[in-house]
Amino acid sequence: MSVQEQIETLIQKFPIFEYGFLKPSQIEFSEKVRTICRTECSRYNTSWSCPPAVGSVETCRKRCLEWQDAFFFSTVHEVSNVMDLKEGARTRSSHEELTDRIEQSIRALGLQTWRLSGDSCNVCERCAWPDTPCRFPDRMHPCIEGQGILVAKLAELCGMDYYLDAGTQLWFSLIFYKRSSHTKQ
Repeated sequence: MSVQEQIETLIQKFPIFEYGFLKPSQIEFSEKVRTICRTECSRYNTSWSCPPAVGSVETCRKRCLEWQDAFFFSTVHEVSNVMDLKEGARTRSSHEELTDRIEQSIRALGLQTWRLSGDSCNVCERCAWPDTPCRFPDRMHPCIEGQGILVAKLAELCGMDYYLDAGTQLWFSLIFYKRSSHTKQ
């Protein structure tokens, strides 16, 4: 059974809305996405998981290209109004917990992983950036778009929905993976 088939088997037990597999070389990186981070996101320059702490877009692209494959997925959550950012944010923790469980399951297959989240890391109430190193580097999850990757383009590439309706919040995660040196081919 291929690694992709193994992942498809294990994710059947999780409430994933949609998913896709891709090669890191298929991902488009753009400085425009970073401009959005810098000009519109309140987390810019406040977290180890976001720019500028994650490095340049080129650095992020190179880091992503070090991986063999990627698993991109979404979860769906009912909200009264998707434009109410505070309400949408309350649905995030269940998505992040699910992403943690999926990543652990993929690691249990003997694979190395690196996870990106649909939003900046929220492991700590207040990030240590820039005064001290990340307190939990093994749990920290950078933001997909902070890497210079547009989530809407990933959804399109994988044939997934990016928006459903005003009462539905979609969250996305991207898990890069590769075989460990001791994993069987």
